[in-house]
Amino acid sequence: MVYHIRPLANGLRTDHPVPGLPFVDDSHLPLDDGPDAIEAVGRNKGEGMWGRCDNSREGGWLAFTTDPIAHHLGWAVRYHPEHGRTVLLLRDENTASLHTYWTGAPLLFRAGGYWWDGEAWYRPGQIWDPVTENYARHKARATATVHANDMLDGRAHPDRAHVHKAATFDPATAEPKNWLDHLTLWAQHHQKQDDPLPLQKCVVDLASPELAGDRLVGVPEMAELGGITASTLRGYISRGENDVPLPQATVGGRAQWSRPVAEDWAEARRRSSEGLKDAMSAGDRHRLAPGAAQIRDRFSETFFSFLWKRPDIRKRWVLRHRNEPTVREVADQLAFEVADSLRRIIPTDALGPTIRHAVLEDFATSLGVSERRGGQLKAFDLILSVPLAKMLSWFIQHFPTSAQWYVGEIMGEADKQLGIPAQVTGEALRRSATTNGELDGQAAKEFFSRVVPREPEG
Repeated sequence: MVYHIRPLANGLRTDHPVPGLPFVDDSHLPLDDGPDAIEAVGRNKGEGMWGRCDNSREGGWLAFTTDPIAHHLGWAVRYHPEHGRTVLLLRDENTASLHTYWTGAPLLFRAGGYWWDGEAWYRPGQIWDPVTENYARHKARATATVHANDMLDGRAHPDRAHVHKAATFDPATAEPKNWLDHLTLWAQHHQKQDDPLPLQKCVVDLASPELAGDRLVGVPEMAELGGITASTLRGYISRGENDVPLPQATVGGRAQWSRPVAEDWAEARRRSSEGLKDAMSAGDRHRLAPGAAQIRDRFSETFFSFLWKRPDIRKRWVLRHRNEPTVREVADQLAFEVADSLRRIIPTDALGPTIRHAVLEDFATSLGVSERRGGQLKAFDLILSVPLAKMLSWFIQHFPTSAQWYVGEIMGEADKQLGIPAQVTGEALRRSATTNGELDGQAAKEFFSRVVPREPEG
């Protein structure tokens, strides 16, 4: 998922203040007592309250809880043994979502979703990688990490800053204009803690050429990259659709994105199911894929010829013939045409060998497991994966004569390649097709009794 959650404020005991956000007193939370104590603040403490903690795969832990005073607010904490902790105040309904995303590599987020793993900065995750089953990690170019001591120049006035209380904090509170005054006040509180993280390690922001103001793109450029109109993009943003990433900046009320983020979004759109459908439909009037369009055109012509060019059928459009039995008869004839044309829809000459190869591979795996156990192979040792069992049962139900041929090939190859008797193979296929597939037991008995050879006599 793309990081879309906007925190409301920094906790006063955070080590990594988010620029522009106010600070809220978090002294009523047991931050120094560990994740279990934070979880316990809200977990099962009252209606609408919750809390949770988990260890992070990347080191440290994370926890969230409903604020014990203001239940519409919640706290999220991410702790790393080397890099300290981030403490954020959010709307309570957002804490669980951030917690889920935080279990991975990101330690903190800046600039509309750029994230830091303790060593490097990465752009917002947008392009799904099916191999790693996660969003692809794209490093931001030529980044510099901005720490708290880089920003504290001694010219700020902490007396003009204010630390809010959770009980009275308004989620609509505007970002303070004099944020460096607030940062300075935070630093004073930070230094009073026991063993505080040095200010030169407290991450505040990042700098990168791709985030420079003159390199950011607005809605028109972003829409052009995505192949849509500016008005369409504005609609997506207002409705929260199509995973439009958070802007890296807002200038004069207008959203601005770094060009690499905009390009990643356009690439994610191209790779999405909708993008693939558009590409494969190639302008088809119903947005059908090529194969589906061919089937539609074929049956359209078939049905037209059947309904219009045959006088005995065409006369049924006369009003006095337009009754339920007549319409049912025509519908049945059309349905028969579809069912009888399955071989023109499903390439059985390709499906059969595919099933054969898959079954033999599953059998080889099962055989290896049986050999490692040192036992004698039995029919129930041969296991097909559930999807393959369903495909086999579907094949038998829809194309029994083709299935007869290919099941025969499977038995022959299993005997020659794997040393599995045909009767053992047949019983394993029957059991899989009825147990994990959708083949009726009686139908399976009728089919396999006609396919599996009899055992030799004597």
